[in-house]
Amino acid sequence: MFQTSYLCHAETLQFIKMNKIIQLQDLGNKDYKATWEYQEELFKGIVDLKIRNRREELDLATPNYFLFVEHPHVYTLGKSGDLSNLLLSEKQLEAKGATFYKINRGGDITYHGPGQIVGYPILDLENFFTDIHKYLRFLEEAIILTLAEYGIQSGRSVGETGVWLGAGTPFARKICALGVRASRWVTMHGFALNVNADLGYFDNIIPCGIRGKAVTSLNVELGVEKVNEEEVKAKILTHFTKLFVCEFQ
Repeated sequence: MFQTSYLCHAETLQFIKMNKIIQLQDLGNKDYKATWEYQEELFKGIVDLKIRNRREELDLATPNYFLFVEHPHVYTLGKSGDLSNLLLSEKQLEAKGATFYKINRGGDITYHGPGQIVGYPILDLENFFTDIHKYLRFLEEAIILTLAEYGIQSGRSVGETGVWLGAGTPFARKICALGVRASRWVTMHGFALNVNADLGYFDNIIPCGIRGKAVTSLNVELGVEKVNEEEVKAKILTHFTKLFVCEFQ
């Protein structure tokens, strides 16, 4: 699925090949640091190709990737986050079998662990649209539409990125966190949807640095012990495909 767009400058007409094919990889259960390094490798490959295209006046299509992964227990803090939102010492982290990383995405602190679907779209947005705000809203929308298929009404909370249930009420609770990095219109990091998550691990942080707000998981909202995570992934991809007008391979 390729499209061609045209950028018109004063004396040149530049042809840009838009690659709307996304390479899907399910990494299974994988260490956070190893996954982060893999993201960086893919991210750098796209950025380097874009630099080469510009420098050498080439028209090589840039690739896109989408990684699904489940991490062992880990807390991550965004570049502008507040370390005081982690409520555990190093010894307490070790006792809980969890690790901690300060990373280069936006946002504050969050938790990843078993029972959570983490998605990392590593896209050249010039293949789709050059609007980070729209990108974040589309990620949220893919999750909102997925939850709707389970009869769960969710939405956005003003000034707070992510997907919420009961936003604007005393019962507001977050079910999906978002945090991304973008450079030269290339994205990395992404979303974390609680499906069968152990919510007790969120008690050790102030999630996303937001005090007084709860978190929830799809299985809790449905009142079931376990939700089929592969089914949830398939639904997310269906809605992502429609929103981004793309094709997964």
